[in-house]
Amino acid sequence: MSSFACWNLSLTLLVLFCSPGSGEKAFEVYIRSEKQIVKATEAWRVNCSTSCAAPEIGGLETPTNKLMLEEDPHGKWIEFLVSNATVDTVLLCHFTCSGKQQAESFNIRVYEPPAQVTLKLQPPRVFMGEAFTIECKVPSVKPLESLTLSLLCGRETLKNQTFGGAETVPEEVIAIFNSTALKKDGLNFSCQAELDLRPHGGSLYRRISEYQSLEVYEIRQDNQMVIIIVVVSILLFLFVTSVLLCFILGQHWHRRRTGTYGVLAAWRRLPRALRGR
Repeated sequence: MSSFACWNLSLTLLVLFCSPGSGEKAFEVYIRSEKQIVKATEAWRVNCSTSCAAPEIGGLETPTNKLMLEEDPHGKWIEFLVSNATVDTVLLCHFTCSGKQQAESFNIRVYEPPAQVTLKLQPPRVFMGEAFTIECKVPSVKPLESLTLSLLCGRETLKNQTFGGAETVPEEVIAIFNSTALKKDGLNFSCQAELDLRPHGGSLYRRISEYQSLEVYEIRQDNQMVIIIVVVSILLFLFVTSVLLCFILGQHWHRRRTGTYGVLAAWRRLPRALRGR
């Protein structure tokens, strides 16, 4: 069983143990986190406190690293430095007062901003009116539901793609945009990755790929005439060649039926006197 699975089981048992059987709570437990969403390598402060006048014991349960920074002389609050949260986790503050234990939890989300964005054009050269594909790729980013990949042409946003939450974060997030070349001038495209953590108390992270130009060609009228002339010439050559071949084969077949030369054979059949004249 993994460490996080063991932590979830321990957390469930602790919550059940701390839940009162009946009536209202005899005292309150509070948890205050410096941040709601943190980066994987980040450290932040968490304060656990209680309304109990003389708590017997208190603490913070977390699967991450923790370090106690300061404690109230009467044990009514404790401040911790928490770090090394690699996945979304739950912090649990607990206190014991007059033999009864209460707890309060707080959900921490972990984010990973876009470090690099790449763009791939396929194909990089097209004729006007031809379809092409643009692939935007960004390494592991979380949370996915806060990520938006945008296709830019110059400073204009052409298309956006958002992503829903997933149980496992993929190693690479890919968005594919299909388009058609409608202008003969070259177009400069770029991809933008935007991770908006403001609804979670975080910041807005944005990164843009390098520009890539799509080369668009237009088939000119004179080129079309050259192509037509070449095709007609080839067809005419094939036609003449086929007629000549038919004539030669017909002559060969006729010679095989009448002899080598019909006129020479008839000349030889004439009497010698007539041939002398």
